[in-house]
Parts: sequence; C-alpha cells; structure tokens
Amino acid sequence: MPVVLDPDAAAVYKAFQDAARPPYETLTVPEARASFSQARFATDPEPPQLERVAQLSIPAQHGTIPARIYVPRKLRGPAGSAPALMFFHGGGWVVGDLDSHDVVCRKLADEGELVVVSVDYRLAPEHKFPAAVDDAIAATTWVAANANALGIDASHLSVGGDSAGGNLAAVVALAARDGNGPAIAGQVLIYPAVDFATTHGSHSEPETSVLLTHSIVRWFRNHYLNGPADADDWRASPARATTLAGLPPAYVLTAGADPLRDEGDEYAARMKQAGVPVATKHLPGQFHGFFTMGKLLREANVAASEIGAWLKGLG
Repeated sequence: MPVVLDPDAAAVYKAFQDAARPPYETLTVPEARASFSQARFATDPEPPQLERVAQLSIPAQHGTIPARIYVPRKLRGPAGSAPALMFFHGGGWVVGDLDSHDVVCRKLADEGELVVVSVDYRLAPEHKFPAAVDDAIAATTWVAANANALGIDASHLSVGGDSAGGNLAAVVALAARDGNGPAIAGQVLIYPAVDFATTHGSHSEPETSVLLTHSIVRWFRNHYLNGPADADDWRASPARATTLAGLPPAYVLTAGADPLRDEGDEYAARMKQAGVPVATKHLPGQFHGFFTMGKLLREANVAASEIGAWLKGLG
C-alpha cells in the first residue's frame, strides 16, 4: 500500500539519513549495540518523575536475569497491591537493554499509574532462540510469585513490549494461557514481530524499508534463530500458534512505514476473530521504532498516553 511519512517523521528520517550512520548489518554485534544505545540521547524525551526506580536480580536456571522496577508517584489500586506491566525491550533480540528503553518504561508507569518491570533478557547471537523466550517467561513467573514483596497485584499483571519485545510479550501470553506462567491480564504489542516467515507484503514494499530496513530484519533473524526450522515454532513466531483463542485483551499498535506492519495487523485481526478483545491503533505516517522517539515525534508521546489509558481500562 502507498506510504507517506508524516512531516515530523519525514524530518527525523532525513536527519538519520544525513547522519550517514552505518546500517547494523555492516557492523559487528558490539558496534551495533553501541550505535543503538547512543541513539537514545538524541531521541529520548524528558522522563517523568517517579516515586522509585530500582534494580532487580531475578533468579533463573542459567543464573540471574537483570531487571528494573519502576514505581510511579500515583498508583492505581490499594497501597502495596498495584497493577503491573512486564516490559520487554525491542532491538531484534540482538541490541537494546534496560537503558535503551528506560524513558519508555518511566512514561508507561506514569501514564498507566502502575508498576513496570523491565526485563534484560539474554541477547543473540551469544544466546540464540529460545533463550530470550525462556527469560521472559521465567521473569514473569518470578514477578507473579513475588508480587506481595514487590507491591504488585498478581491478578492484574500484564505484558508488553515493542518489536522483538512485542514478540516476547505475545509469546509469554500464549505460554501463560497454556499453563506455562501466571495468568496475564492484558498484552501491549507495539509494532510486534509475530511471524518469521517474512512473507507479508510489507516485508517487500520499498516504502516500508525505513530505519528498520528489510536487510536489517534478515540480519536480526539470522542472529536470533538457530536455523530456518525455528521460524515454524510458535515461540519464535506466535502467529504460528494453533489457536489464538483464550488470550488476554490486547492493544496492538502498528505503523505504516514498517516491514512488520502487515503481520501485526493480521495478528490483531486473528485475535479478534478468535474472540479476544483487541484495541488497535494504526499510524500510517510513522515508521518502525518511532515509539521511543518522544523527543522528536509528538505521536510517540500521544501513543504512550493512549496505552496508559488502555491499561487503566483493564482495572
């Protein structure tokens, strides 16, 4: 479909082009991680003031999973029993960390008036699929089991993330539905990667190859998966799950200039067809990754506010 960037998105895209940053697929993994981390200083908005931010160390079979807990000044629910959101950062399962999405988590905690727990899951290629999945499930299970000590109401625990993090959130929701994890109250899927087949139309349209280009998608996929067969595993491609029935309510955000656009839209439609309550938001003039660019893109801040309002509606 034709894609025309919004004026502010077009200006940001031009600035990135003018900066002539080398594409990730031309860099080593450490170089790509450093480049991704550095970008946040130019794109992060001013963070809201919170009541408390603290580091967590979540026990796992392989050792520990670093995490960070965000407690806003205003919380919904009784004292010491607040709703919470498990957040999984984007970055193609290869780049990104707690710091790259720190401001996003602060904003979601503030806007949603809930506790956010951000998870620093293991990255590829050092830790290939399903390491990130295992960490996401383990962290969610641990937070639910330790809800009282964390001041969280385990019956109001949601999952969310952007891009690769949206993939992990969708997988955690599916696993929990099938008994591998605690009950999940809702899922926030921000331009999620849900099908490694990469055969949807938006994976081949020139207009969607903006910042997250088609070649970078392949670079991420090759680093994360062990081989082509992994793409058929629903833990890598949640769209391959036998059924999407019985999943918790979902908020799905997609962008027009995004290779992942069509698979995200299709996943939302399939959940609706399966009887899952789904709220959708499509921004035709934005590109993949815009959500973390609140300093430059007003719509990123609007989206955070809308997601916060949706989370409040879960109760």
